[in-house]
Amino acid sequence: MSLKDKITEDMKTAMRAKDTARLGTVRLLLSAMKQKEVDERVELTDADVLSIIEKMLKQRRESIAQYEKAARADLADVEKAEIAVLSAYLPQQMSEAEVAEAVLAAIRESGAVGPKDMGKVMGLLKSRLAGRTDMGKLSGLVKAKLVG
Repeated sequence: MSLKDKITEDMKTAMRAKDTARLGTVRLLLSAMKQKEVDERVELTDADVLSIIEKMLKQRRESIAQYEKAARADLADVEKAEIAVLSAYLPQQMSEAEVAEAVLAAIRESGAVGPKDMGKVMGLLKSRLAGRTDMGKLSGLVKAKLVG
């Protein structure tokens, strides 16, 4: 079963269970997926769906920071609940040691020697580690390895 099919089934399950919070989040995700399909006239792969989920997670993390800064715990809690629902669709997260090992392997494979080669390394890693690690942290780690 593709990730897209699983998400559609989860929407139906949430509807039957009258789980409005989960249903709302899953519908937002399906809407974002449909929008991408219509805009780009493509059938989404699991990798495409994962990138949409990562984008939505990033948006929610940024929102939480803003809400907490504005002392709006109620709104931050809603965003945290959405993160919990969305995170369930991501594959198992990699440990820091596994990520560091993947970074070193990508640097060797791409022949990168300095910060100017960061794009090559990130290109390799993005396809391999999509959904399995935070790309922001990954970028910082790659930069540190290439500079140091």
